[in-house]
Amino acid sequence: MSSFRLCLSAIVFSFPLAIGAAGCSSDSGSVTAKSCSEAASDGVRDCIGLVNAAWEACYGDTDAPCASDDAAVAAALAALQGSVERSCADGEFLSLSVDALVGRLQNSCRSEADAIAWRTYGGPQGAVYPNASGSEQDCLSSAHQAVSAMVDSALTAVGDCLTGDSCEASAVDAERQNLADSAVSEIEGACGDTNLEEVIAVNPTQYVERAVQQVDCITATSHAQTSPLTLDCGPSNTDFEAPRGEWKQIVVDGEKWGTMCGDGTAYAFWVKLAPEGEPLDRVLVGLQGGGVCVLESQCADRLVSNPGLFNAMDDDPLGAGITSEDPAVSPFTNWTQVYLPYCNQDVFAGGGVIEYPGTVDLPRYGSINLRSAVQMVRDVIWKEMDDEGGAGFRPDELVALFGGWSAGGYGALYNYHWFLDDLLWPRTAAFPDAGGALDNGQPFGVALLGAVKIPVENGWAMLPNLPPYCFVGDCAVGPVLYNAISPRLKQVPEQQMLILSNPYDDTQRRDAFFTGPAQPSEEDWRAIWINKMRSDYCDTKDLNGINYYYTSVSDESLHVVTLREELWLGSVDGEVMSDWFLRAVTEPDTLQSRVEEANFVTDIPGAMPYPCEVAP
Repeated sequence: MSSFRLCLSAIVFSFPLAIGAAGCSSDSGSVTAKSCSEAASDGVRDCIGLVNAAWEACYGDTDAPCASDDAAVAAALAALQGSVERSCADGEFLSLSVDALVGRLQNSCRSEADAIAWRTYGGPQGAVYPNASGSEQDCLSSAHQAVSAMVDSALTAVGDCLTGDSCEASAVDAERQNLADSAVSEIEGACGDTNLEEVIAVNPTQYVERAVQQVDCITATSHAQTSPLTLDCGPSNTDFEAPRGEWKQIVVDGEKWGTMCGDGTAYAFWVKLAPEGEPLDRVLVGLQGGGVCVLESQCADRLVSNPGLFNAMDDDPLGAGITSEDPAVSPFTNWTQVYLPYCNQDVFAGGGVIEYPGTVDLPRYGSINLRSAVQMVRDVIWKEMDDEGGAGFRPDELVALFGGWSAGGYGALYNYHWFLDDLLWPRTAAFPDAGGALDNGQPFGVALLGAVKIPVENGWAMLPNLPPYCFVGDCAVGPVLYNAISPRLKQVPEQQMLILSNPYDDTQRRDAFFTGPAQPSEEDWRAIWINKMRSDYCDTKDLNGINYYYTSVSDESLHVVTLREELWLGSVDGEVMSDWFLRAVTEPDTLQSRVEEANFVTDIPGAMPYPCEVAP
């Protein structure tokens, strides 16, 4: 028997603990111990390969995702643990204990492999694959296999370089590019007439590019030293430094990140890292509001009349209600806070196109700006936590609140899945405030806007940035999106949507096109809006991971609630809003919707009672 077969037999018969734990010599058949750096990088690569194979087997055998306790996945994680425990000592990899290193690497293996599968099969719930045609299923399987092979080969090239005697970055970059190009060609050939973009919202190039980005994050996690390689993820990718406990404005390098505001200027955002002594990985991300312009003439007029809406440099953090600097007002005062100005009039949904070229030339880059800023903050937190010692940065242990106000609330709807599925911050709750995106039932409304603006051609290029299980026009409607995302929520307790508003909100009503000429009247539309809010609440309140908090002001129109101290510290159905939010991140499984009948029926002509039971 050859030395290779002897080595292979040794690995197979000692599975799972031997995988990745030993190196096999091609000329002697001997088993040699790996260094800690080799055990970490090879172990993660091997683990991801095994978990990818498990996903393929689950869908191939059952048309369904792998169970949370899948035996093959558990074996892959155990093999990684055994390899690291045999090769590493406490403090040998950064300053991490062996237990902390194992946890870090196991999370990278599982979450990165899961993300590839979710992108392919329609989210963690596998919403696409079971309902796809035979040719579509073949296309998806081929795409998954091609990307899995590309990731494995790219990680091998990176690992050989970083753990070898010398490392030439240009050679690794060239090899990685060739691997990515080959994967795209392989997917295009395998899918044939099947359009991948019509099945899961991304084309083959975008599909592979996202896996390439994952390779950088995996590399940053599984290697203590990544120089001379240039990565787009991790501690070596930090673009700024910020003091603890103080706000700092960050101007984004548009050439690097592809960001841009509506007037063509650079995107800028604000960050305040948690004060010294407070955990950096408790994060509040808030999206500024500011309406939306849709029609060419409307956008042209707004560029002239209100140019500040298209620039991010002059916007300051809010500092009220949930974002208050006073710990007596907000329990999140000492969290890391990120404030994202709004400058594209595209509800943070634009995927990077110039709309109305040659006339208005309006960049729609809202989603690009948002995601780039958050990744920049992630890398800074990552570096700071790794430098601090202890357990270092663990994205699965970071707790985040991600929300927005008005147009920013829409942005929270359309980008929440990215925090969970791509950024891989599973313990994130979303809070769209006064951005319900309700359907008015008329020919022109949020649903039609979605149908027009989601496509890449002649739209906002929203399509590839929406969930792989909800990207048609109706997915712009809040309750439609709630129904689509609900099955993927509550993988961990914090995963939920916190939907907030005051029902009497003429600004939100008009933004959702619940308005018109003479008939119905403004007063009638107000009642139509409130009744729609109430019926949609009853239709969606019992969905997995969906919770509401509707305030009860019926004698005046109020737009946005979490920034109004009188509402933030006020109560609905016996619970103060700030306490409700704190419970969402400290006792998330105990959270329940807070909605009252209040005085809307008497104060708003035409308003009807809730069609389901609520508080008095």
